[in-house]
Amino acid sequence: MKSNFEKLLKITNKIADLHYANSLLSWDQECYMPSKGSRYRAQQMATLSGLAHELSTSQEYEDLLKRCNEDKNLNSIEKRNVELLLKDYEKAKKLSTEFVQRLSIATSRAFQAWIGARRSNDFKAFVPELENMLSIQKEKAEIYGYEEHIYNALINDYEEGAKVSDLDILFSQVSSKLKPLMDKIASSKQVEDGFMYQNFAKDAQWNYGIEILKQLGYDMEAGRQDISEHPFSTSFSPEDVRVTTRVNENNLYDMLWSCIHEGGHALYEQGLSAEQYGLPCGSAVSLGIHESQSRFYENNIGRSFAFWQLNFDKLKNTFPQQLAKVDLQKFYEAVNIVKPSLIRTDADELSYHFHIMIRYELEKKMLEGSLQVKELKDAWNAAYKEYLNVDVPSDKEGVLQDVHWSHGGFGYFPTYSLGSFYAAQFEAKMKQDIPSFEEDIQANDFTKILSWLRGNIHQHGRFYNSEELCKNATGEGLNFDYFLKYSEEKYKKIYQFS
Repeated sequence: MKSNFEKLLKITNKIADLHYANSLLSWDQECYMPSKGSRYRAQQMATLSGLAHELSTSQEYEDLLKRCNEDKNLNSIEKRNVELLLKDYEKAKKLSTEFVQRLSIATSRAFQAWIGARRSNDFKAFVPELENMLSIQKEKAEIYGYEEHIYNALINDYEEGAKVSDLDILFSQVSSKLKPLMDKIASSKQVEDGFMYQNFAKDAQWNYGIEILKQLGYDMEAGRQDISEHPFSTSFSPEDVRVTTRVNENNLYDMLWSCIHEGGHALYEQGLSAEQYGLPCGSAVSLGIHESQSRFYENNIGRSFAFWQLNFDKLKNTFPQQLAKVDLQKFYEAVNIVKPSLIRTDADELSYHFHIMIRYELEKKMLEGSLQVKELKDAWNAAYKEYLNVDVPSDKEGVLQDVHWSHGGFGYFPTYSLGSFYAAQFEAKMKQDIPSFEEDIQANDFTKILSWLRGNIHQHGRFYNSEELCKNATGEGLNFDYFLKYSEEKYKKIYQFS
């Protein structure tokens, strides 16, 4: 006779199957779906979302969860899975199937509207669908319930336990501690990176990016890379984790660091336990931790001197004409240039956090009602002028540059900064535990680094929350000063100031 936990697993596996099938349709929508497919794709995705929601809020599911919660024979991982599933159930049952389906349809329509608006470079074309999405997100927040600020209800979908009061303090540190460092850099002699904006053939960039993914440990037999409007990674199991990139033949930064960033996400997903499929302990703990993996590989590894000691000659051989007059030091300085920019995904690792702060402030205002969607473009442009002293020349390069709000991702953006701060803290501990850290990179050996991440981060899934995971891995909770120290040590050498 099957145990209650085995019966529960049958349901959680079905729920996971539906969610991953929906993710596959979403991946196809962003990579391959013909333009006329959007009408029924929205319906198909809504159907799958509805079915998954019905299963995850059914009476049978609730009864099994309660019986399993009282079972004294469960091991520690099974017990933790049940605790987390119960918590997820209590949250999910607050949303009706009708609401979940309505949200799914709104997301598909908003995404298509965003694509169209970007192509026509016209924010007004996106406004009606974004207004609808904002209304639905506000409705969801009210259904969930919250304390202090409406934003708290939504960020918990991405970073459980995060609050506006804590994020406000964190971003105040960005302003008070990071801004002085950026000011010193701005007053120093600027490094040159003009050679990064020559013509670099698409196929050559693509092939080089694939080799970098493999080098870092990305398993191509359990994944693949494709082209999308906005780079992303998605997972259907630890044995099928996919990444996308975009190629700009006149900008070498775009494709290469998109590959490395999304590769970091994918390495996390490939490191989750396949045996915990459909269960919390087989899922990523939070987007902040997820972003710590992508930002670690993108910046701490991908912009390190050791990494380019390993890879620069091959890049130069790939583009001999474009890089003929560029040496390793000059290239290293270029890929770490700090200067204000328009595009978040192209931003350097310091000014990047001002891009995030702008989005955080704007979405807070939209949710609390002090900023209307129709006013968003002007508010965006004004914020870029205030924080980064940048004039925004077009909607595509401004308010339409990110896909997140079309996906309903209100509360998502702060996790990018959290990820960078976690990454610096993880790297500091990793270098203590792996004395040969830089020598291993130079020798094309990433096994110890990936093993450290597998053991301390990936394998645990959601068994620990983000703060617990960070304390277990590094000995303390998230501390912004690790990122500040990492940044100061790195950029003092590059920009030659004390």
